[in-house]
Amino acid sequence: MIFRRPPLKRALLTPAVLAGLLVGLPGCSMKKAAVDTVGTAILEGDTTYARDDDPELVAAAAPFGLKTVEGLLETSPENEALLLSAASGFTGYAYAFVQCEADYVEAKDLARATELRARAKRLYRRARAYGLRGLEVRHRGFPERLRTDTASALAGMETRDAPFLYWTSAAWGSEISLSKGEAELTADQGLVEALARRALALDEAFRAGALHDFFIAWEGGRPPSAGGSPRKAKEHLDRALVLSRGQRAAPLVTYAESVLVASQDRAAFEETLKQALEIDPERDPRFRLENFVARKRARWLLSRTSELFLE
Repeated sequence: MIFRRPPLKRALLTPAVLAGLLVGLPGCSMKKAAVDTVGTAILEGDTTYARDDDPELVAAAAPFGLKTVEGLLETSPENEALLLSAASGFTGYAYAFVQCEADYVEAKDLARATELRARAKRLYRRARAYGLRGLEVRHRGFPERLRTDTASALAGMETRDAPFLYWTSAAWGSEISLSKGEAELTADQGLVEALARRALALDEAFRAGALHDFFIAWEGGRPPSAGGSPRKAKEHLDRALVLSRGQRAAPLVTYAESVLVASQDRAAFEETLKQALEIDPERDPRFRLENFVARKRARWLLSRTSELFLE
């Protein structure tokens, strides 16, 4: 087999290398113009992580990338590509490599799990701030109007705003889930739901049904007395599977964890998680990393079946 060296231009001008070169650029305007170019490259480069088959490698590499994005935002604070990359990057990292890890170690090290959840909460808060900043860039005064006149603020959103709406609601909702007892933050649940519902209306197929994943947890994670609906959660599961053509394990894992545990349906729980484990991460490279993360959680949940279900 002959290994060909990639073209020099492609090999050298990666987002990370470009970011390093920016330090030496003279003048704020020149540096900002270069940062704006790199911002687009970084956002497009996020698919590199999504296609990776080594979650541990991504977990080790992601912090450098996130801090690079934050550094670039100091030069170009209203760069939409960088803001979206920060909102999505911090949310994904916090869930996959911090919050989930807290769950995995809790049985053996409660103190460590508590520490990790506190860190995940801070990361979600940072992601939420970047998401709101991105929406503010596109719609001046949006964060304030969201609180004073939610319907009017969201009415002006367009399809291109769906990614910011999704990642902001995902980060905000996750932050709230780790903040039980904080009345001020819990009171924001209505705003989170409004953001996600607007995104769903604008672009149902975003990330192959990820918005439906959100509503599986939203409807299934609350009892009917608090507005939850297992029936609606199942409807969102069905749509997520259709939109992803059955190639994403996350909807199945979320449904099993949020709905089937609550209903104490052990047989369906085990069947649903086994279905998630049957999804081959190599079938669709776009979801490779996501599926590795979801499959790991599926195995962990199955290992705890006897704890989660009453005999």
